[in-house]
Amino acid sequence: MRHGVRLAVDPGDARIGVAASDPGGLIASPVETVRRGPGDVDRIAALVLEREAREVVVGLPASLSGTEGPAARKARAFAALLAQKLHPVPVRLVDERMTTVTAQQQLHAGASYGRRGAKGGKARRSVIDQAAATVLLQAALDAERSSGRPPGEVVEVGR
Repeated sequence: MRHGVRLAVDPGDARIGVAASDPGGLIASPVETVRRGPGDVDRIAALVLEREAREVVVGLPASLSGTEGPAARKARAFAALLAQKLHPVPVRLVDERMTTVTAQQQLHAGASYGRRGAKGGKARRSVIDQAAATVLLQAALDAERSSGRPPGEVVEVGR
């Protein structure tokens, strides 16, 4: 198992959920939600520096059949921007099928926002974005631990 902090980003059209692992690469935790648009790549780069991340995982939203549609193309384009900005820190694309659904189910089961009723729709979506990034990262960490290989595919700089 590789040592070092990993960062995961779950890019959406409006927001980007961000999660980070502990230095041992065992546990993923939510970090923040970054507003999509000007400065988003710079904010993620700042988080990579702050946390001294050794790698960034980007969620690749393939369909259930495994084919890639418009959302996957957007994720690939975003990952390519990150890879250029973060080089030499590697960026990996990892299948994120069902991470948002899993995150919503976990949050609903824990009722971290439901019972209190204090958080509105925007705050709830922000929490879900972070939770989806956390689910993505934990799945990637677990896959690496069980297989002995880093998950997903490396995004080549300059492609």
